[in-house]
Amino acid sequence: MRRPSPSCKQNGEVQEDYFVAKSTGLNTRPGWIKGMRLIVRRVKPSGRHAKDLTAFEKKTSWKYFITATNISKMTRIPGSHQAQWIDALARHQAVVEDQVRTNKALGLRNLPSKSYAINESWMLTANLAADLDAWLRLLTLHDEPDLANAEPDTMRFRLHHLPARLNRHARRRWLRIERTWPWAQAFTTAWSRITDLPAVT
Repeated sequence: MRRPSPSCKQNGEVQEDYFVAKSTGLNTRPGWIKGMRLIVRRVKPSGRHAKDLTAFEKKTSWKYFITATNISKMTRIPGSHQAQWIDALARHQAVVEDQVRTNKALGLRNLPSKSYAINESWMLTANLAADLDAWLRLLTLHDEPDLANAEPDTMRFRLHHLPARLNRHARRRWLRIERTWPWAQAFTTAWSRITDLPAVT
């Protein structure tokens, strides 16, 4: 294994106390795919890692993560052959996995029918709901610490299931929100920002 180098974030910044190395000569097992590489990442273990540490990790005081990949170099991407670049690319996959989990929470966990056409429509609707949820948080709740990256269940409880009454007065509609609701300000802020967005032309 080569000497470890500092790990990088997705934006290229160096991560302190995170290291990455490319293993060489260790993938000698029969049937190993030609061109496959092992990228090893080591970090200082946190509390959530404590119960999963191996004897070797306890001895070295490092937690190790291994990525197997056949990426050697991507065309027109300088440095894409480097272990740090491949490690950052693999870790970015976690963002995709989080989005899949979110989509499942919005309806993709269970398909409603044995009909392909009905399930296709259901999946499209669930994905649209996930997109709307993501854009709502990005455009209107980006500075709300508890809601900027909130899960669907949290959004349902705090914003979508709003304790309010829709009244009519003087030919206008008024939404009267319960004043004691902790997220009333977050809702009104989101509503104001949405209505201030320029119309698509």
